[in-house]
Amino acid sequence: MLVQHRVTVVQCPSRKRRQRGTGNMSMMGAEEDIPLGERKTITDFCYLLDKSKQLFNGLRDLPQHGHKQWQSYFGRTFDVYTKLWKFQQQHRQVLDTRYGLRRWQIGEVASKIGQLYYHYYLRTSETSYLSEAFSFYSAIRQRSYYHEVSKEGRPELVVKKLRYYARFIVVCLLLNKMDLVKVLVKELTDEIEDYTQRFNTEDQLEWNLVLQEVAAFVEADPVMVLNNDNAIVTISSRQQDGAVPQLEPGMVVGQLALADALIVGNCNNQVKFSELTIDMFRMLQVLEREPINLAAQSVKPGTLEPSEKPAKRENPHKYLLYKPTFSQLYTFLSASFKELPASSVLLLYLSATGVFPVGHAEYEGPYDLGGVMTSNSRDSVNEETVQRRSQAQKEMHCLHPGDLYPFTRKPLFIIVDSSNSTAYKLQRNPFFCAHTATWCPKLKLHVFPTYCFYYLCEKN
Repeated sequence: MLVQHRVTVVQCPSRKRRQRGTGNMSMMGAEEDIPLGERKTITDFCYLLDKSKQLFNGLRDLPQHGHKQWQSYFGRTFDVYTKLWKFQQQHRQVLDTRYGLRRWQIGEVASKIGQLYYHYYLRTSETSYLSEAFSFYSAIRQRSYYHEVSKEGRPELVVKKLRYYARFIVVCLLLNKMDLVKVLVKELTDEIEDYTQRFNTEDQLEWNLVLQEVAAFVEADPVMVLNNDNAIVTISSRQQDGAVPQLEPGMVVGQLALADALIVGNCNNQVKFSELTIDMFRMLQVLEREPINLAAQSVKPGTLEPSEKPAKRENPHKYLLYKPTFSQLYTFLSASFKELPASSVLLLYLSATGVFPVGHAEYEGPYDLGGVMTSNSRDSVNEETVQRRSQAQKEMHCLHPGDLYPFTRKPLFIIVDSSNSTAYKLQRNPFFCAHTATWCPKLKLHVFPTYCFYYLCEKN
C-alpha cells in the first residue's frame, strides 16, 4: 500500500544532475569496473527519472476545463511515479553508492507526488486526495528531506524548499490545520531570512509578500470555539456525515442535484493567498464533505491511482477562478454548461467588484444596470479607475446579467457577492430573486448587499 511506503519516493534530478550522476560513476572507478547489472540499474533509473519529469511538466499543458481529457494523462503520470518509487526502494544501495542520490532529491519527488494529489483534488473535488497531499508534505518535513539544501550553495534548490512550504501551507489552510499553519509560517520566515542573507537574491520582496498574504489570510478568519474544557475546537464549514438535517414529514427530495460549481474571486484589495481569496476559500469548503481515508477505498496494489472511480461523486466538481478575464470566465461557463449531467444544477459564485452605470436609462435592460468586474489581462489598471471611464460604451470587462442568459437553458444557481449585486435582480422568467436589504430603517444606515441568490430553472 502507498500509505505504508510513501516517504521513500525519490526525486527525479535534472538533466545536468543526471550527467553529474554518470560522472560520479566514472569518479568512483572506471565504467568497465562496474558490474553490468548495476549499470543497467542506473540506466533504468535515469529513464524513469526522465519520463517522470517529462510527464509532470506536461501537466501544465492539459486543458483546465473538462472532465475527461486529463484523466488518462494523470493516470500515466501516477503510474510512472509509482514505478520510480518501487525501483528506488528495491535498488537504493546501488543508487546511493553508484549514482550519489541525495536526500533533497527524494524530497523533491515526494513534493511532486504531493502536488499530483493536490491537483487531483482540484480536478475532482474529492477531499480525500487533499489529505493524501498533506501526508506527503508532512512526511517531507518530518524526515527533513530539505534540511541541508542551503549547504549545496545553489539558490534554486532553496527556492524549491520555499515553494514546498508555500504549497504545504495552502493544503493546511484547506484542511483547517491552523495551529500547524502558524508553525509553518514561522519556519518559512526563518528560511526566507536565511535565504536572502546567504544568497543576496532579488526576490526578497516577493517572498516577504508571501508572508504578509498568509498572515492576513489567517487573521481574516479568527473565529474560535471553546469546548467545556476551554480547549479550542476546530470548526469546519464542510459537511459531515450524519450532520445533514432530516427532511420534515411530507417533504420530497428534489429532482435536481448540484453537479458543477464555478467559484470566482475578483474583488478589489481582498485578502488572498496563492490565488485563493478568503471568499473563495470559505465557499469551496461549504460545497465539500469532510475528507475520508483513501486507505479505506479500493486501491490498486502498488499504484497511486484508485482502481475504480466512485459510483457517485461525493462533492460537486469545482473550478476556482482567481481574477479571470471575461473570455476565460465565459469559456469555463460554457464547458460546465456543455458537460452538465441531466437533472443537475450549475452553481456560479461571483465575489467581485461592482460596476455601476452612470445616469438613468429610459429602459433598464440586462445591460443597463452594470454588473461585476472581470479582470483585464492587457493592463493593470485599477478597477476604480476603470469605473470612471467614459460611459459612452459599455465596459467590456463587466459581466452583465444579460451575459448569463444563454446559460439559463439548464438549471443555474447564482450567488453574487458584490456591492452591485442588485443589478442581477431582474424580474424575468424563469428568475427567482432573493436578496438582502440595502437600507436598515432602525439604524438609518445602508447595509452592504452581501448576497443575492438566483435560482434559474425551467418554467415548469
